[in-house]
Amino acid sequence: MRVVLAEDLFLLRDGLVRMLEAFDFEIAAAVETGPELTKALAELEPDDDAVAIVDVRLPPSHTDEGLQCALAARRARPGLPVLVLSQHVEQLYARELLADGNGGVGYLLKDRVFDADQFIDAVRRVASGGTAMDPQVIQQLLSRRSADQPLGKLTPREREVLELMAQGRSNAAIAGELVVTERAIAKHTSNIFGKLDLSVSDDDNRRVLAVLAYLDQER
Repeated sequence: MRVVLAEDLFLLRDGLVRMLEAFDFEIAAAVETGPELTKALAELEPDDDAVAIVDVRLPPSHTDEGLQCALAARRARPGLPVLVLSQHVEQLYARELLADGNGGVGYLLKDRVFDADQFIDAVRRVASGGTAMDPQVIQQLLSRRSADQPLGKLTPREREVLELMAQGRSNAAIAGELVVTERAIAKHTSNIFGKLDLSVSDDDNRRVLAVLAYLDQER
């Protein structure tokens, strides 16, 4: 798996390169500006297995240039997996990433990169076409909709499962986290989808996107 990395802070960029290489990722490019990111993504071969790991804010604008470059690359190369890194939780960034529902996407706070196992798990999940959303993003979405009657119908355990599901975890991963059987998690997810009036799907990523779309609805 090849990686295009965009991060303007040298020490963080260098540290991420070393970490990714230690886990057998190939660094196709490690750049620090928006124009360099656009060029590096355009130079990927059509059949490359690649993932873009992108800081939201890149020079020269230091606004959301990294995100916009990644989104433009996804339009030119549908399904390109993109993992966005941000200093703060911004729901708009997550919403833009999820808008086309095509290919792996992730949104993590930069603090998560200091936990190598957690960060590499997110990279692999996104690279394989899955979803990896930062727990703080999910907590904010849940908090914003906490007064909604459907969410109020969920049991405490179902809310735990919903939060982990929205982060992009599979039933097996959720079962491991909560130390229960996959069968128990399947029952909880079925109950959750019934209470939220969502269509059940056997596809983990479609399920995640359905939950995130529900949580991100304008109230």
